[in-house]
Amino acid sequence: MTQPASSPAKQPGTSSPTSFDPRIVVFACNWCSYAGADTAGVSRIQHQPHFRMIRVMCSGRIQPAFVFRAFEKGADGVLVSGCHFGDCHYIFGNERAVEQFAKTMNVVKLLGIEEGRLRLEWISAAEGGRFAEVIDEFTDQVRALGPSPFAAEDAIDEIEVPETGGCLNAESGSGSGSGSGTGTGSGGGN
Repeated sequence: MTQPASSPAKQPGTSSPTSFDPRIVVFACNWCSYAGADTAGVSRIQHQPHFRMIRVMCSGRIQPAFVFRAFEKGADGVLVSGCHFGDCHYIFGNERAVEQFAKTMNVVKLLGIEEGRLRLEWISAAEGGRFAEVIDEFTDQVRALGPSPFAAEDAIDEIEVPETGGCLNAESGSGSGSGSGTGTGSGGGN
């Protein structure tokens, strides 16, 4: 008598040849979320590999134009991640991130982009496991939505964040002035 072959458990970061592998852009704050991703990597916590990490000095720096540029360049989903409330190195940068995210989500709705393609999360430097969990959940969520109909090109590796200091833009009259505000990290290859 033969026994039915059991399929092996699906490991994070694997997909069947016929499944869709979404391209996700992660805007991560330098001080917490980027370090949380690094903690996941150093701890060898398995997670989905289908993302491109863009390190910014503060999540409050992410303007709607950055998110739409990511979609234009081929992203199927965008994750904005920053420090937990009360832990922001720029005092109120994550509160600004919430304001910017709300503006972005309003335009997302107007454009007819599925709301599930955009997400805001708070991840600290010590939360490598949480980073992996969020990436896995978001990847599965975007995979269920399918490829973005708004991707005008496949140039996701060319996304850049204009350089300014700190988490506040020049029109607010303040900001740290330190740090470049640009850069890319792991998650994409050349």
